[in-house]
Amino acid sequence: MTRPTLGAVVIGRNEGDRLKACLNSLVPLCARVVYVDSGSGDDSVAFARGLGVTVVELDTATPFTAARARNAGFQALLAAGETDLVQFVDGDCTVLAGWLTAGTEALAADPGLGLVTGWRSEIHPMATVYNQMCQVEWRRPAGPITACGGDMMVRTEAFRQVGGFNPGVIAAEDDEFCLRLGEAGWKLIRLPVEMTRHDAAMTRFGQWWRRARRAGHGFAQLNRMHPPHFRREKLRVWVYGLVLPLIFLLGLFTWAWISLAVLGLYALSWWKTWRGLAGQPMAARQAALLTLAKLPNLLGMLTYYRRARKGEDMRIIEYK
Repeated sequence: MTRPTLGAVVIGRNEGDRLKACLNSLVPLCARVVYVDSGSGDDSVAFARGLGVTVVELDTATPFTAARARNAGFQALLAAGETDLVQFVDGDCTVLAGWLTAGTEALAADPGLGLVTGWRSEIHPMATVYNQMCQVEWRRPAGPITACGGDMMVRTEAFRQVGGFNPGVIAAEDDEFCLRLGEAGWKLIRLPVEMTRHDAAMTRFGQWWRRARRAGHGFAQLNRMHPPHFRREKLRVWVYGLVLPLIFLLGLFTWAWISLAVLGLYALSWWKTWRGLAGQPMAARQAALLTLAKLPNLLGMLTYYRRARKGEDMRIIEYK
């Protein structure tokens, strides 16, 4: 079996030492590496060029999105010569030893496989409850999947067939890309292999709130583009983020038991989430934040609907 050629595309903005670790984990193992920079003010570009990495600096006149950056990186990578596979990775992640070999071998063994991903984990999962929530979010069962995060190894043929990422999708653009791959007949698999170490670096409530807002934007946009994807998530946001708060307020001006009943429903939601997180560090705090998340999720959904109605650009919602 001929070993496929492999290139890598890294995207980032002001990632500092995280980017340096990311590039150092890829350069010795990939035929070519491209770094796409979205307006960094640090030494990211200079460092990448110093490693011999091809650098693409995105035009600041157009709104930045991860999808736009990955597409630009893919084009730059293939402009320097054909490659069979492309490893996409975010600049705040370090690729672990063994992953590139495992992913390459899996794609080489199955021509119908369009994408493989592995397990991402946090570098400092216990630093904050927000980091721990990311750690739980990243850990998903291995096997066939319909979507995954931005760290993925993709067959070049499959990427071209579906036209790459949609630059108009500012959140869950990786889900949207994966859904189109599946619709085109490609298989997607999560391998039981440690893939990347991520540094969420979330230390403040405001960062978490903006991230949850971004997620809500993704729920609304992808559900409109690929129904019924995220239908359940959207329904929960409407109920817990809008309907129940309105009923609670109504109870304050009519019958107090109505408001108490609403609080009971939130307590039940928290309890069920806490039970699902049994054994996880900071489970009670995670459950509280996941219950509260429906409010910023709702704001993100409403932001998408407003932008879509007015025909505005889908500008990225940053949390770092």
